[in-house]
Amino acid sequence: MTYTSQPSPARTSPLRVASASFIGTTVEYYDFFIYGTAAALVFPALFFPDSSPLVGTLLSFATFGVGFLARPVGGVVFGHFGDRVGRKKMLVISLVTMGLATVLMGLMPTYAQIGVAAPILLTLLRLVQGFAVGGEWGGATLMAVEHAPQGKRGFYGAFPQMGAPAGVGLATIAFFLATKLSPQHFESWGWRLPFLFSALLVVVGLVIRLTIAESPEFEAVRDRAEQIKLPVVEAWRRHPREILLVAGTYLSQGVFAYICMSYLVSYATKEVGIAQPSVLMGVFIAAVIAVVLYAVFGALADRWGRKTVYLLGAVLMLVTIAPAFALINTGSPVAFGIALVMVFGIAMAPAGGVTGSLFSMVFTPEVRYSGASVGYTISQICGAAFAPTIATVLYAANGTSGPVVTYLLIVAAISVVSVLLLPGRLGRPEPHGTVPRGTTATDAAPTSTTA
Repeated sequence: MTYTSQPSPARTSPLRVASASFIGTTVEYYDFFIYGTAAALVFPALFFPDSSPLVGTLLSFATFGVGFLARPVGGVVFGHFGDRVGRKKMLVISLVTMGLATVLMGLMPTYAQIGVAAPILLTLLRLVQGFAVGGEWGGATLMAVEHAPQGKRGFYGAFPQMGAPAGVGLATIAFFLATKLSPQHFESWGWRLPFLFSALLVVVGLVIRLTIAESPEFEAVRDRAEQIKLPVVEAWRRHPREILLVAGTYLSQGVFAYICMSYLVSYATKEVGIAQPSVLMGVFIAAVIAVVLYAVFGALADRWGRKTVYLLGAVLMLVTIAPAFALINTGSPVAFGIALVMVFGIAMAPAGGVTGSLFSMVFTPEVRYSGASVGYTISQICGAAFAPTIATVLYAANGTSGPVVTYLLIVAAISVVSVLLLPGRLGRPEPHGTVPRGTTATDAAPTSTTA
């Protein structure tokens, strides 16, 4: 039996849904990423003051990584209910949950005020952030992809992906502006402003999300009474290979993202000696370029094939990371900016632009939220969660960036192999239609859809 997309009577325009996914995902990732920037710049001194600078940085990055431990739980919970009761409802819940945790971080007392309770509370709130963002990606991606017109899933699926670099850009510029305060004011209260600003962003994102219609493919599954009682279990039963390949394929993208926006901020300021404002501006410029290129490569994927475009990104990450570290190690702010643009702005863009449409389309609609979310979050746990910590330890143990580069090359190679093993042929656009039960989208023949 072949599933086809059926429009709902109140179907929202694809562009409006994609724009809503972009804005909502930007807000979610802004909240998630400002923690990474704060972990690099201020959390060691504020929450781990009794430790040496190195240990304080390691502990700060460890709390950063803890958030990823909750992401699979969020992926399973939100995926389950997203496949059972709808994508839209879960996206609203994830946005509100993330916003509350982030604002509370901005209001939280430091170690100097309440002692060891401060880092404990910080870690608990980070777990809540991880839980929320674990359910965000799958739902936002499916809303954009499942509303997309025929032949445009790559382009529309890029919109929620664009929210990741956009969130990085917003988080970075927020801290860039905060660092314009005096060092004393920045450490006492200025660092809180980016966290509190989240409240306004969440309200905007929530208003937009409440105005869009449910996914037409979910509605079709619900109308046929084909919802699965335990979607995550069924996803593992039907698609174990695809879940693991999604995890391996995304590995380099997740690791490189958090290396670029968190570890390199710490490395460039503390080890290389580049001023904080210059480092933050370099990350911001790279993020803006990435937002534009994600859309470009998403559109190209509709012509070249999503697998082909993702492979291009995985290979570019492999070949650019060593030259990027060589540029950063010169100590030049301009060279740092060029390095970030080269890796975060350009090399990662082909993979980032097609992540949503590629990963979601390897799963059948009734388990798609669960399958895509679980594969994605497994990758985050195995890779991105402790990438800044691993890089910090490797540099501290060797006193050189060489082992860090080797680590990243291995990660990139794993992704190249994984994407080659994903279903589908290189150089060939995937069909628009959804998939027969028990197969993957890239194996399926095109089906009739109503755009």
